[in-house]
Amino acid sequence: MMLYGRFEYNIDAKGRIFIPVKLREKLGSSFIAATVLDPCVSLYSTEEWDSLLEKLTSAPMAETRKLLRKVAQSAEDVTLDSQGRILLSKSLLAHARLEKPALIIGAGRRAEIWNPEVYEQAMADMTDEKTEEAFIQYGF
Repeated sequence: MMLYGRFEYNIDAKGRIFIPVKLREKLGSSFIAATVLDPCVSLYSTEEWDSLLEKLTSAPMAETRKLLRKVAQSAEDVTLDSQGRILLSKSLLAHARLEKPALIIGAGRRAEIWNPEVYEQAMADMTDEKTEEAFIQYGF
C-alpha cells in the first residue's frame, strides 16, 4: 500500500481535517496519527504502524528504548467521522504548527499533514537537480 498525492484543506476550530478519499481508501476508517520525524503529523494504517513498532521492539532495547518512547507516546488512534474528517489533538496540532490551512501529502507508506509554510521551508533545498542525484544514488 503506497500513499501519494498532494491535497490542501483547512482545519476547523475543533481541530478536524478532511482526509481525501484516495487516502482513506488505503488507510481505512481508523488509523494512527503520530509525530515521528518531521514537524508534521504522520498518518499510518494500523498494519503499517504495528510493523514500525514491531521493528523497533525487535531491536536491542538498550539501543531503541528512548526512540520507542518518543514515537509511541505521540501516537493516537483516529477514526473518520461521517464527513470523512479526523480530529487532531492539541498536542499533534502544536507539534506540527497546524492552524487553519493544511497540506496533506502521500509519502509512501504514510501520509503527512503539514503547515504549508513549514513544508515549503523543509522542501526548499530539494531542487530538481538534487532529486535527480537522489534517484541516481539509490539506483534508479
